[in-house]
Amino acid sequence: MAELHIIGHIVGATGFPHSSLFCKWGVHTGGAWRLLAGLKEGQTQVDIPQTGDMAYWSHPIDLHYATKGLHGWPKLHLQVWHQDYFGRCQLYGYGYCHVPSSPGHHRIDCVTWRPLGSWQEQLAQMFVGGGPQLRSPDLIYSGADRYRLHTEAMGSVALELGIIMRHFDKYGVES
Repeated sequence: MAELHIIGHIVGATGFPHSSLFCKWGVHTGGAWRLLAGLKEGQTQVDIPQTGDMAYWSHPIDLHYATKGLHGWPKLHLQVWHQDYFGRCQLYGYGYCHVPSSPGHHRIDCVTWRPLGSWQEQLAQMFVGGGPQLRSPDLIYSGADRYRLHTEAMGSVALELGIIMRHFDKYGVES
Protein backbone atom coordinates (compact mmCIF):
# COMPACT_ATOMS: atom_id res chain seq x y z
CA MET A 1 0.00 0.00 0.00
CA ALA A 2 1.10 3.57 -0.65
CA GLU A 3 1.81 5.65 2.44
CA LEU A 4 1.42 9.35 3.20
CA HIS A 5 3.01 11.09 6.17
CA ILE A 6 1.73 14.55 7.15
CA ILE A 7 4.03 16.22 9.66
CA GLY A 8 3.73 19.87 10.63
CA HIS A 9 1.80 22.33 12.73
CA ILE A 10 -1.00 24.86 12.77
CA VAL A 11 0.99 28.08 13.13
CA GLY A 12 -1.82 30.47 14.08
CA ALA A 13 -4.56 32.77 12.83
CA THR A 14 -4.86 36.40 11.80
CA GLY A 15 -7.48 38.79 10.45
CA PHE A 16 -10.29 37.97 12.90
CA PRO A 17 -12.38 40.68 14.63
CA HIS A 18 -11.09 39.87 18.14
CA SER A 19 -8.18 37.99 19.63
CA SER A 20 -8.44 35.18 22.21
CA LEU A 21 -8.81 32.46 19.59
CA PHE A 22 -8.55 28.70 19.46
CA CYS A 23 -8.95 26.19 16.63
CA LYS A 24 -10.69 22.83 16.31
CA TRP A 25 -9.31 20.80 13.42
CA GLY A 26 -9.83 17.46 11.74
CA VAL A 27 -8.83 15.49 8.66
CA HIS A 28 -11.40 13.99 6.27
CA THR A 29 -10.43 11.22 3.85
CA GLY A 30 -12.17 8.89 1.44
CA GLY A 31 -12.91 5.22 2.08
CA ALA A 32 -9.67 3.96 0.54
CA TRP A 33 -7.55 5.68 3.21
CA ARG A 34 -6.62 4.11 6.54
CA LEU A 35 -5.07 6.01 9.46
CA LEU A 36 -2.05 4.06 10.73
CA ALA A 37 -0.78 6.50 13.36
CA GLY A 38 -1.67 9.90 14.78
CA LEU A 39 -4.84 11.73 15.75
CA LYS A 40 -7.20 12.76 12.96
CA GLU A 41 -8.75 15.61 14.99
CA GLY A 42 -7.78 17.93 17.80
CA GLN A 43 -7.97 21.37 19.37
CA THR A 44 -5.40 24.07 20.05
CA GLN A 45 -5.04 26.14 23.18
CA VAL A 46 -6.52 29.65 23.47
CA ASP A 47 -4.01 32.37 22.60
CA ILE A 48 -4.45 36.00 23.62
CA PRO A 49 -1.83 38.01 21.70
CA GLN A 50 -0.12 40.78 23.67
CA THR A 51 0.94 42.61 20.50
CA GLY A 52 -0.47 42.43 17.00
CA ASP A 53 -3.48 40.45 15.88
CA MET A 54 -1.79 37.09 15.15
CA ALA A 55 -2.84 34.29 17.52
CA TYR A 56 0.00 31.76 17.70
CA TRP A 57 -0.77 28.11 18.43
CA SER A 58 2.09 26.02 16.98
CA HIS A 59 -0.18 22.98 17.39
CA PRO A 60 1.48 19.79 16.08
CA ILE A 61 -0.02 17.58 13.37
CA ASP A 62 1.52 14.15 12.80
CA LEU A 63 -0.46 11.68 10.68
CA HIS A 64 0.45 8.48 8.86
CA TYR A 65 -1.98 7.12 6.24
CA ALA A 66 -2.01 4.07 4.00
CA THR A 67 -4.06 3.91 0.80
CA LYS A 68 -4.68 1.84 -2.29
CA GLY A 69 -5.95 4.75 -4.38
CA LEU A 70 -5.95 8.52 -4.71
CA HIS A 71 -9.73 8.96 -4.44
CA GLY A 72 -10.61 10.86 -1.26
CA TRP A 73 -7.25 12.63 -0.85
CA PRO A 74 -7.04 14.07 2.71
CA LYS A 75 -8.60 17.45 3.45
CA LEU A 76 -7.95 19.47 6.58
CA HIS A 77 -11.03 21.20 8.00
CA LEU A 78 -10.83 23.95 10.60
CA GLN A 79 -13.13 25.79 12.97
CA VAL A 80 -11.81 28.97 14.59
CA TRP A 81 -13.48 29.98 17.85
CA HIS A 82 -13.29 33.11 20.02
CA GLN A 83 -13.41 32.86 23.81
CA ASP A 84 -14.56 36.00 25.63
CA TYR A 85 -13.70 37.21 29.15
CA PHE A 86 -16.57 35.18 30.64
CA GLY A 87 -15.39 31.93 29.04
CA ARG A 88 -18.17 31.87 26.43
CA CYS A 89 -17.15 30.50 23.05
CA GLN A 90 -18.34 31.93 19.74
CA LEU A 91 -17.69 30.47 16.30
CA TYR A 92 -15.58 32.82 14.18
CA GLY A 93 -15.03 30.78 11.06
CA TYR A 94 -14.99 27.54 9.10
CA GLY A 95 -12.34 26.65 6.57
CA TYR A 96 -10.78 23.73 4.75
CA CYS A 97 -7.83 23.02 2.51
CA HIS A 98 -6.52 20.00 0.66
CA VAL A 99 -3.36 18.42 1.98
CA PRO A 100 -0.65 19.10 -0.65
CA SER A 101 -0.14 16.24 -3.09
CA SER A 102 3.57 16.79 -3.64
CA PRO A 103 6.33 15.88 -1.17
CA GLY A 104 8.23 18.58 0.65
CA HIS A 105 7.61 21.53 2.96
CA HIS A 106 4.47 23.60 2.33
CA ARG A 107 3.15 26.81 3.88
CA ILE A 108 -0.64 27.08 3.51
CA ASP A 109 -2.98 29.96 4.32
CA CYS A 110 -6.48 28.59 4.83
CA VAL A 111 -9.14 31.29 4.48
CA THR A 112 -12.24 31.05 6.67
CA TRP A 113 -15.88 32.11 6.52
CA ARG A 114 -18.92 31.98 8.75
CA PRO A 115 -22.69 31.87 8.16
CA LEU A 116 -24.46 35.22 8.50
CA GLY A 117 -28.02 34.37 9.50
CA SER A 118 -30.99 36.73 9.40
CA TRP A 119 -30.76 40.39 10.44
CA GLN A 120 -32.47 39.45 13.75
CA GLU A 121 -29.77 36.83 14.42
CA GLN A 122 -27.04 39.32 13.54
CA LEU A 123 -28.52 41.89 15.94
CA ALA A 124 -28.79 39.31 18.72
CA GLN A 125 -25.21 38.24 18.04
CA MET A 126 -23.98 41.80 18.62
CA PHE A 127 -25.60 42.02 22.06
CA VAL A 128 -25.76 38.44 23.35
CA GLY A 129 -23.04 36.65 21.39
CA GLY A 130 -23.29 33.26 19.76
CA GLY A 131 -24.46 33.21 16.17
CA PRO A 132 -25.49 30.72 13.51
CA GLN A 133 -23.56 27.47 13.10
CA LEU A 134 -23.76 24.69 10.54
CA ARG A 135 -25.98 21.75 11.49
CA SER A 136 -23.70 19.36 9.65
CA PRO A 137 -19.95 20.03 9.64
CA ASP A 138 -19.72 18.00 6.40
CA LEU A 139 -20.77 21.19 4.58
CA ILE A 140 -17.35 22.65 5.36
CA TYR A 141 -15.58 20.44 2.82
CA SER A 142 -18.33 18.88 0.69
CA GLY A 143 -19.76 22.02 -0.91
CA ALA A 144 -22.96 20.27 -2.04
CA ASP A 145 -25.34 22.72 -0.35
CA ARG A 146 -22.78 25.36 0.60
CA TYR A 147 -23.76 27.63 -2.32
CA ARG A 148 -27.11 28.34 -0.60
CA LEU A 149 -25.50 29.76 2.53
CA HIS A 150 -25.17 33.49 3.18
CA THR A 151 -21.66 33.93 4.55
CA GLU A 152 -19.06 36.53 5.35
CA ALA A 153 -15.29 36.23 4.97
CA MET A 154 -13.27 36.03 8.16
CA GLY A 155 -9.52 35.68 8.81
CA SER A 156 -7.03 33.06 7.75
CA VAL A 157 -5.20 30.20 9.46
CA ALA A 158 -1.53 29.55 8.67
CA LEU A 159 -0.27 25.97 8.46
CA GLU A 160 3.15 24.50 7.81
CA LEU A 161 3.06 20.91 6.59
CA GLY A 162 5.76 18.49 5.57
CA ILE A 163 4.59 15.78 3.17
CA ILE A 164 6.38 12.44 2.79
CA MET A 165 5.10 9.98 0.18
CA ARG A 166 6.15 6.34 0.04
CA HIS A 167 5.41 3.65 -2.56
CA PHE A 168 3.15 5.89 -4.65
CA ASP A 169 5.30 5.06 -7.71
CA LYS A 170 4.19 1.42 -7.41
CA TYR A 171 0.60 2.61 -7.88
CA GLY A 172 1.32 4.72 -10.97
CA VAL A 173 1.74 8.07 -9.23
CA GLU A 174 4.92 10.01 -9.90
CA SER A 175 6.13 12.23 -7.09
